[in-house]
Amino acid sequence: MAPLCLNSSFLPSSLHYLHSRSFHCPQSSSGFCFQTRTRSRSKAIRLSFAKAEADVRKEDIVIVGAGIAGLATAVSLHRLGIGSLVIEQADSLRTGGTSLTLFKNGWSVLDALGVGSDLRSQFLEIKGMAVKSEDGKELRSFGFKDEDASQEVRAVERRILLETLANQLPPESVKFSSELAKIKTSGNGVTILELVNGTQIYANIVIGCDGIRSPIAKWIGFSVPKYVGHCAYRGLGYYPNGQPFEPKLNYIYGRGVRAGYVPVSPTKVYWFICYNNPTPGPKITDPVALKKQAKDLVRNWPAELLNNIDLTPDDTIMRTPLVDRWLWPATSPPASRGKVVLVGDAWHPMTPNLGQGACCALEDAVVLAKKLANSTKSGPAFVEEAFRSYESERWPRIFPMTIRANLVGSLLQWENPIVCSVRNNIVLPKLVRLGPILEHTNFECEPLTQGIKVQDLHIHQSS
Repeated sequence: MAPLCLNSSFLPSSLHYLHSRSFHCPQSSSGFCFQTRTRSRSKAIRLSFAKAEADVRKEDIVIVGAGIAGLATAVSLHRLGIGSLVIEQADSLRTGGTSLTLFKNGWSVLDALGVGSDLRSQFLEIKGMAVKSEDGKELRSFGFKDEDASQEVRAVERRILLETLANQLPPESVKFSSELAKIKTSGNGVTILELVNGTQIYANIVIGCDGIRSPIAKWIGFSVPKYVGHCAYRGLGYYPNGQPFEPKLNYIYGRGVRAGYVPVSPTKVYWFICYNNPTPGPKITDPVALKKQAKDLVRNWPAELLNNIDLTPDDTIMRTPLVDRWLWPATSPPASRGKVVLVGDAWHPMTPNLGQGACCALEDAVVLAKKLANSTKSGPAFVEEAFRSYESERWPRIFPMTIRANLVGSLLQWENPIVCSVRNNIVLPKLVRLGPILEHTNFECEPLTQGIKVQDLHIHQSS
């Protein structure tokens, strides 16, 4: 088999080449070949925009989706000496959008992947949280270190996170313009991925990281994620002369509407508005319309929120309906089927109310990579056992967290004026404790290197 070379054009000039060796991995139609790749210290990217010709190719591991889950899984495997091919339906990294908040569990994984320090240097550490009513009155404030000395919170631009992860992979590890049309299995256990452009990929292992509308999840037997009854506007305000805010999360609670904003960097501020809506509504992409609709929801709210909306570039504002999927025991399909497995939102989409969607995808990636690395030393027959072990380890953490995120969102979206008054005057000022709320961020893992033991990857539960 030829090296993983792709017919391509290249990324924009802002993304330079990553200097690293390509690899050659001979394989039979059913055998496994996992080969260590040279690690590069370059921070530039070399990825391929594949205008793929219709052909048939064979791969050991194919990761479907080049989002956070897919790239983190590829980097995790790479750190353990296992190569993979990532296929992505878009013609480039999906670097649009806003930012995401990562708590200490997410940073623990990024440190294990070797990218934590690089990312920390670009984003502000968030010191605490303030909660206000819609008239601007502060209801409660917290310091993260006061509640948990080990807590670490930063908002990270999605674009930079994706580029940083992609930088860790050897050249030509990601194949773009590769939309999945059909998935099926052959008689000898190989999975066949048929792409829209006619290419067929015969893969020994397929890892589905293709998001909340995952075709692979549907193939395994999962239902479409359920709309939870509210939508969110999100944006990234840009302050060319420097943003004026303290490094803390700011939440504002109204009746059936809540909002928040957090400094991301010296010049950028992430904001969101979440509101109740009986249906997901039509898809809207016009940034002018999106800004107007967002501002109409919070017209008399604190001026700093409205300023963030006004200062948001058109390409960083969006509206999305919020969805999730509860993995009920005994009734939900397994996370894998044969040698096909799901990671991140493709398996367990959750609402963003705990700030754990991306963190959980990162956790999935390192847990699965470690299980898979151990299984490949024992032979192909152990891969399915590794997938079952991955699911049994992750499910007890993912299932309750998904429900918890949903319930927190429902409680914060109250509309009843009496209930909202109790929330603002009793529950938030006197009853809420931040420490127990953040217990789900207790997850640590050691750096991923060849030869580490399974017990080096573990969850620390608070007593």
